[in-house]
Amino acid sequence: MEDGIRISEDAGLYRPLTDGYTNASDDSRLKQLGYRQELSRSLSSIGNFAVTFTIISVLTGLTTTFNTGLTYGGPLTMVYGWPIVGMLTLVVGLAMAEICSAYPTSGGLYFWSAKLCGNEWGPFASWLTGWFNIVGQWAVTTSIDFSLAQMIQVIILLSTGGANGGGYEASKYVVIAFHGGILLMHAILNSLPISVLSFFGQLAAAWNIVGVFVLMILIPLVATERASAKFVFTYFNTDSAKGINSKAYIFVLGLLMSQYTLTGYDASAHMTEETKSADVNGPRGIISAIGISVIVGWGYIIGITFAVTDISYLLSRTNDAGGYAIAEVFYQAFKSRYGSGVGGIICLGVVAVAIFFCGMGSVTSNSRMAYAFSRDGAMPFSPLWHKVNSQEVPINAVWLSAVISFCMALTSLGSLVAFQAMVSIATIGLYIAYALPIFFRVTLARKSFIPGPFNLGRYGILVGWVAVLWVITISVLFSLPVAYPITTETLNYTPVAVGGLLFLAVASWIISARHWFKGPITNIDT
Repeated sequence: MEDGIRISEDAGLYRPLTDGYTNASDDSRLKQLGYRQELSRSLSSIGNFAVTFTIISVLTGLTTTFNTGLTYGGPLTMVYGWPIVGMLTLVVGLAMAEICSAYPTSGGLYFWSAKLCGNEWGPFASWLTGWFNIVGQWAVTTSIDFSLAQMIQVIILLSTGGANGGGYEASKYVVIAFHGGILLMHAILNSLPISVLSFFGQLAAAWNIVGVFVLMILIPLVATERASAKFVFTYFNTDSAKGINSKAYIFVLGLLMSQYTLTGYDASAHMTEETKSADVNGPRGIISAIGISVIVGWGYIIGITFAVTDISYLLSRTNDAGGYAIAEVFYQAFKSRYGSGVGGIICLGVVAVAIFFCGMGSVTSNSRMAYAFSRDGAMPFSPLWHKVNSQEVPINAVWLSAVISFCMALTSLGSLVAFQAMVSIATIGLYIAYALPIFFRVTLARKSFIPGPFNLGRYGILVGWVAVLWVITISVLFSLPVAYPITTETLNYTPVAVGGLLFLAVASWIISARHWFKGPITNIDT
């Protein structure tokens, strides 16, 4: 045991011998938590924020799920659902930020669960949280890069004449090849030093902000036909809801667009071992990335919706973009005014670059989680994945994350239903990983938790419970059927995918891991 630190018997927490939080340096604080500094600590507060903001990427999430928003409620669901989901997501982020400040390690969520549960249940809580977290992250990367591959396919389609003009529509094999090429580029970029990635991250954050403001103004400005303010702020679409008649049901299904977009902000926690003043800048990264995303995302939704006039046509497979609604909005806006949709294709290119940056940041976060999880011996061949190269980059974890994300996408070749089930873990699985340590914070560690420099004070318990209840709510809502009648093609396989992951995690624990996995372990030589 290090001087000045003792282990709490009741909650497994590292406690300073002095009351409150000690103002130790980052490396010293990490050593208190049981780890030596192995990664390059060169990220500033802005750098940490930029990685997370780029992963959230409203241009990526809202653009690629615009069809979902239009189908389930349309303008009203998107315009009002976004701030509702945004505020509740911020509550989840605040609860996570408080714990992040107390435990600024790359392990993030699974480390928090272990320490908050204590010695008896800590290893199992850590195991369960860690596997939901890492599989959820891999699913996020899979989904992001696959959506970029689909975006490239749509850009090629429109550039060669569109679906109605003999344009080239890539096969599923070409799309998966695009996906593999994108992941290859992301793995190469993530093999570079963190200082280089920090530059790309800040460039990506600027690209996302500027891109949102340019597109939200340009698209409705160029369009010759615009929706009225009444349509944008009051119209509720029930015509495309696939056999669902309940307006409340339609509305909550439409929230998936918003909640899918607002994920991945645990990246700030996973980057804390590379962030200066991590116990302050890690929490700042989480909160600021969510807050700014909510603001600029709302503007983007409102601006683009003013260019929406015929929802049924935008969702139809017979339009030039083959049913990719927002691509058709961009394309028709320019074509109607200038006789050519080239300007709309360029705008799609702006979004594609944002998606590329988003995927790059996601691989960064994935690799740090894999590095930390394997450092604690939780993954098969752990010694291989937590190795750091001469540039202090977890190089093997980077390539592992890229390979697994590609393998997950291969399910799309067999069945899009299977693929959608796989990536459904990206939202629900990841949020379960978010909620577990928060739940332990407000229950088992309610009285023993010692906060870091960022804390919620007396509101910590209330915020934590609201966060947990919101995750439970969305887990139920997004497991409901999305179309009727229910068939093998319309069944929502999210419960199957998430339940399967839960079964595998618990079964592997009972059969094997409980005998050897003891939770986070120190790598400091005594």
